Amino acid sequence: MFESAEVGHRIDKATYEKEVIALREALLDAQYELKQQARFPVIILINGIEGAGKGETVKLLNEWMDPRLIQVESFLMPSDEELARPAQWRFWRRLPPKGRIAIFFGNWYSQMLYARVNGDIKDSRLDIAIDSAERFERMLCDEGALIFKFWFHLSKRQLKARLKTLESDPQRSWQLSQVDWLQNQVYDKFVRYGERVLRRTSRDYAPWYVVEGVDERYRSLTVGRTLLEGLQAALKLQERPRRHPHAAPLVASLDNRGLLDSLDLTQALSRDQYKTQMTREEARLAMLLRDKRFRQHALVAVFEGNDAAGKGGAIRRVTGALDPRQYHIVPIAAPTEEERAQPYLWRFWRHMPARRQFTMFDRSWYGRVLVERVEELTAPADWLRAYSEINDFEEQLVDFGIVVVKFWLAIDKDTQEQRFKEREAIPFKRYKITDEDWRNRDKWDQYADAVGDMVDRTSTEIAPWTLIEANDKRFARVKVLRTINDALEAAYKKDK
Repeated sequence: MFESAEVGHRIDKATYEKEVIALREALLDAQYELKQQARFPVIILINGIEGAGKGETVKLLNEWMDPRLIQVESFLMPSDEELARPAQWRFWRRLPPKGRIAIFFGNWYSQMLYARVNGDIKDSRLDIAIDSAERFERMLCDEGALIFKFWFHLSKRQLKARLKTLESDPQRSWQLSQVDWLQNQVYDKFVRYGERVLRRTSRDYAPWYVVEGVDERYRSLTVGRTLLEGLQAALKLQERPRRHPHAAPLVASLDNRGLLDSLDLTQALSRDQYKTQMTREEARLAMLLRDKRFRQHALVAVFEGNDAAGKGGAIRRVTGALDPRQYHIVPIAAPTEEERAQPYLWRFWRHMPARRQFTMFDRSWYGRVLVERVEELTAPADWLRAYSEINDFEEQLVDFGIVVVKFWLAIDKDTQEQRFKEREAIPFKRYKITDEDWRNRDKWDQYADAVGDMVDRTSTEIAPWTLIEANDKRFARVKVLRTINDALEAAYKKDK
């Protein structure tokens, strides 16, 4: 895989200087067109052998192009803030918006490679990390990102020669670091595991480019030409290619009976039953969040449901027994301009809680497979792939120790109409009802189908859906609290 990068490519100075003039101009033109179109972001991953010219090449790119439109990110040792959240959080929060270029040093590949070389993980864990990176990049590309992955390479002989040259030159010996000498010691392991990573993650949508680093002129022109050709090709496309989704319904029902129709919405609690059970569950939640075992966890609660099903009231009852410093509520509405410039899940990753924190989402990432699907705001290919992306997302949260509970609050159509009219009649509740709420009733059946598909595709062992019979608000609120408490207790038992 690295043979062509070890032959000793060279470019003479005259050829280099001649080509650089045209290359720089073309790169700048492409960069400004990228900014003007603002249709997709560009992510450049820098990996490879230490001393192969990674830093020098990136510095040169900033000289050739407009550095104001390039963000260079270096992921070294994670900070305390990053360690308190799932591993991918640190990468999500630094993704470039559409129209911008980001260069990532020390990215997800660097971390998995060094962990394997140092013996911190085994092959099985490396393969899991590789699969996770591949899914992540596929999602980014499906969202429109253009990804370049560069592996800067030196043969073992070339690396040793470079180290000796620098060591013997008093004016350049300062360039040597402990990392350079360590690279020489673990070279064979690093290249072997590097090939494993490249072999399994070089795909048509995000291929690897292996660049020989021994000659700086050859190295620089190779990277510059690759970026230019990729950028120009992407800018010429008026619309990114789309896969053809399956046209058949995800869940076929011959008797027109959907998942929500199977719920017993007549379940209710008396006022005395509600008071007794609510008091018990509130006290239980307060104790569970104070438990020392919660230090190894965080809690995410997702609230979805029919309009007027009581999501806001349920959230208020959950917080009733808690100190306001213990929780954070994230209301989700239409995405902002900043959020539309990022991959879909970005605006949810940014709100993920650190350990010992509790975050509630009033509507959530499931909007893509609900309102965006029904209202045809998103192409079928995009909301269909969202199911697997959401499952991957939630698996990462749970693997880190975050307890994820998801609620669909269900009411029947008559109850919804009654609550709409009550809201219109009460002055301080009128803000809750809009013309759009009334229009959505015309698509009741489409939303019911979408909910059925959503539950069937995303109710997993690690993050199951809980369907809440919400015609009776008291019954719904107690069931929500009890479910959260049961989930926390189950997580604590697994810690033993």
